[in-house]
Amino acid sequence: LPSINFVSTAARGAFSAGAGELKKTLVHAEHLEDGGKMVDFAGYSMPVQYAKAGAPHTLSIIDSTKWTRASASLFDVSHMCSIRWTGKDAFDFVERVTTADVKGLGTMCGTLSVIPNEKGGVIDDTMVTKCHSKEHGEHVYQVVNAGCAPKDLKHFEEQLGKFGGDVKMEVMWDNRGLYALQGPKAVEVVQRLSGTDMSKVSFGQSLWVHLEGVECLVSRCGYTGEDGVEIFAPEEVAVQVWRRLREQPEVRLAALGARDALRLEAGLCLYGHDLDEDITPPEAGLSWVVGKARRDPSSKNPFLGSERILAQLSDRTLIKKLRAGLMPSAGPPAREGAAIETSEGQVVGKVTSGTMSPCLRKNIAMGYIEKPFNKKGTDLQVVVRGKRYPATTVGMPFVPTKYYKA
Repeated sequence: LPSINFVSTAARGAFSAGAGELKKTLVHAEHLEDGGKMVDFAGYSMPVQYAKAGAPHTLSIIDSTKWTRASASLFDVSHMCSIRWTGKDAFDFVERVTTADVKGLGTMCGTLSVIPNEKGGVIDDTMVTKCHSKEHGEHVYQVVNAGCAPKDLKHFEEQLGKFGGDVKMEVMWDNRGLYALQGPKAVEVVQRLSGTDMSKVSFGQSLWVHLEGVECLVSRCGYTGEDGVEIFAPEEVAVQVWRRLREQPEVRLAALGARDALRLEAGLCLYGHDLDEDITPPEAGLSWVVGKARRDPSSKNPFLGSERILAQLSDRTLIKKLRAGLMPSAGPPAREGAAIETSEGQVVGKVTSGTMSPCLRKNIAMGYIEKPFNKKGTDLQVVVRGKRYPATTVGMPFVPTKYYKA
């Protein structure tokens, strides 16, 4: 029978944590020390920016976004939930509950994927890596969003019950540090601190490196549009690794405010805003998360929701609305929920994310727009606080991405 092992006792608590008890990452005290303005984010006390007077890490959200694009920024993403899948049927199970072609991935290679529901909507977006370690051999390492983790884990438990087979789910959550070091100088910093050459490691690949004397999993990935890494630091060195990264001359601390601006400039979805249980990957412009090997309708191990998703992939007329970029040319930023209209006032969509881009100094937004109004270069308007402002559909990303290919 499949087994479930919660390494972190706090992970169990995630299912029942009362509204009043915010969880803390292992470097929570470090955030406070650096003047972190803490907010409730997915049940965690997390910094939205740092505001210690006169400190080098005190940057506005605009300056923090620009620093990331020019140098390296350090984000605590430990609130996200890590899962290790082991057992001889682990690959088959992860292929059942995600759209990833796990078997087709090279060892220590990962991909962005989604966890689909039975009707083809998205339960969560996720990073899936085919990993190898001395202790566990070949296995799957997965990261899911903090806000979705309780429902994701419940969904996995239900599916494990139906699947049978030799699969073990190990949840690693509040007992480790997970840090994103993002920007053009991020890899340089990790190479210097670990004595490891990463020139042959492409975006999406992972490796084991020694930091503070302990083996840490470093994945060349991130959610900013920049080159960078995410570092899984075991509990015993989590605080030391954070401090060591923080004190490097190229590095500044960054928080939720900059992270949201960066991912939106890069045209990346935020779950619960640009993705939800009623939106399919093809509608979200994420057809590429369905691996080529996963597109066979007669597959012996189809992923959940494959019927609808594969139908949309083979017949685009089944898709009625698509995620598109928007560039309003005047007015305040069009935020989530703002209506998107034709110049005649016909509502053809709504904004799911919008901000003033720190790098472009222009308003940017994304949203779902009915076909054919989603086509690039279509003149539309957005409604902000009852006023209409012209906007044009554009391709994404808004700011060119710089993912590294070896």
